[in-house]
Amino acid sequence: MKYAAFISLATLASALQHSLLDNRNEIARRQASDACSIGYCTQNGGTTGGAGGETVTVTDVDSLVNAAKQDGPLTIIVSGAITGAAKVHVSTNKTIYGETGSSLTGVGLYIRRTSNVIVRNMKIAKVEAENGDAIGIDGSSNVWVDHCDLSGDLNRGKDDYDGLVDISHGSEWVTVSNTYFHDHWKASLIGHSDNNAKEDQGALHVTYAGNHFDKTYSRAPLVRFGTVHIINTFWDTLISSGVNCRMGAQVLIQSSAFKNSSQNAVFFADSKETGYAVLDDVDLGGSKNTVPAGTLTANALPYTPIKALGSAAVAGAIPNSAGQKL
Repeated sequence: MKYAAFISLATLASALQHSLLDNRNEIARRQASDACSIGYCTQNGGTTGGAGGETVTVTDVDSLVNAAKQDGPLTIIVSGAITGAAKVHVSTNKTIYGETGSSLTGVGLYIRRTSNVIVRNMKIAKVEAENGDAIGIDGSSNVWVDHCDLSGDLNRGKDDYDGLVDISHGSEWVTVSNTYFHDHWKASLIGHSDNNAKEDQGALHVTYAGNHFDKTYSRAPLVRFGTVHIINTFWDTLISSGVNCRMGAQVLIQSSAFKNSSQNAVFFADSKETGYAVLDDVDLGGSKNTVPAGTLTANALPYTPIKALGSAAVAGAIPNSAGQKL
């Protein structure tokens, strides 16, 4: 009798566990089907990722590599903790979505010369420089990075890892939203070289919305040539510098705040030509803006206005919403 009761309880527990896993996977599948609804990635026909294709779940590096390079639309659910050393090439019409609690360690995503890619709810850490950035966007259009947790290790050398999100070679219509950048030397770059004007001038339209930069050394972000809108962003404990405006970049920063950070909140350095910035309701927290005033205004943005939280609210709100929290 006791044995039968034990079996019944074990069966019930197993069924409950499977039910919870099925429910979690179904939530992930629904959220993974969302199209970009914020910022520049709503332009040029919008960004839908793998919508209209099948959905697969991957639990190891090889499966992720094989799924990401497939032709046609596909939604890829990343499940569990995956560790390796790889640069995963992501092809057109893909959504890569991390289940709650999933992670990639040492494995970066490379979005090169492609279009219509969504990366959401991913936790990516400690990608060695030889495997590129945590998320590299190179010569691509219509890319949405949302609710990601991206980090390195400040105890390592500054060149051991590359960027967390680097956007280069004339990439267009990109939004980075609700993402947690932390514990890293070189957080995010737009425009890889002063000598790449031919590709980059007139391109690199990028929105940063609702992001949290915490204990990053520099490039939060670094902007060359691009047209960049930053809104509802919280920078905390920046070690060396924040937004580096270079090579004629036009940057609009709204409804954002710096705290416990270096003097160089918004600045220009290390290029032959400055960039420009407009600051609208930005609490510098004792840091400084030293770049010339720009011309980019909210009225010039082509997409639906993003609701401003207000600089006084971002320190309380953004750390609770940015990161792998879907």
